[in-house]
Amino acid sequence: MLEHVSITDTGNDRDARAPGLAALAGLVADETRAVCLLALLDGRAWTAGELARHAGVAPSTLSEHLGKLVGGGLLAEERQGRHRYVRLADTRVAQLVEDLAGQVAPRRADRPRTLRAASAGSAMARGRTCYDHLAGRLGIAVTDALTAHGLLSTANEPEGPTGLKGLEEPKGPEGAEGATGGGTGAVAEAGPHASGPTAPASGERATGFLLTDAGLRWFEDSGIALDRATRRPLARACLDWTERRPHLAGAAGAALCRHALDAGWCVRIGSERAVKVTVAGERALAELLGIEAGALR
Repeated sequence: MLEHVSITDTGNDRDARAPGLAALAGLVADETRAVCLLALLDGRAWTAGELARHAGVAPSTLSEHLGKLVGGGLLAEERQGRHRYVRLADTRVAQLVEDLAGQVAPRRADRPRTLRAASAGSAMARGRTCYDHLAGRLGIAVTDALTAHGLLSTANEPEGPTGLKGLEEPKGPEGAEGATGGGTGAVAEAGPHASGPTAPASGERATGFLLTDAGLRWFEDSGIALDRATRRPLARACLDWTERRPHLAGAAGAALCRHALDAGWCVRIGSERAVKVTVAGERALAELLGIEAGALR
């Protein structure tokens, strides 16, 4: 990655990042490579053969495209025996692909031609993984519930009441708010017992979502492990391409998705990214977030 060079450094008006940006755009500009990047948003490693079949191209053609994506730093590869596996290089690449895909409006003319395609599209819209977090109506329902209960806030929006048992802000003497700083939106980096009002840190301002103090406690009390040491934002907004609204991404979104799959709240269905909420998942989400089962089907 090119380091930033100012105009005074170069002696002209050209930004030294321009060649790198043009090269990056060129990598994504090919439709076959775009198909591969979107497929790999499921967070899993694919073989070159699987991607070739998915993209509808010859293995030799696909190999050439993969070489460019790996060389450009968008994909990482590893070999096991005869198989060559590729995956998105890291979460930053996933975020780039998500953000670009979110800007593309679905074409109304592209209607499913078969019942199978229609069923697959319906399943993807109902619930799916978006790299490592939940998306579709499922992702939106979870995000809305977290926001409604004051566990998640947008930008600098004040933290509201949780409305959930055991998550109300503790009261001090004469009904005053306790040491957690209730009534303020706490950023992801703030500890669950930080004192006084908290403001978004500079690294969190552009993420769209903020995990509140109550939200941090909710993850802990629900047994959902958060990686607090990561440089990745704990909460980030990701535009949902079917719902056209942001759902929760970032480390918190990844932790919630991982827990939902590991605990059996959701199961993968079909050959793409679609997931289905199980009966156990309906019970858990109703108990923890007050989400009605009908919103998950």
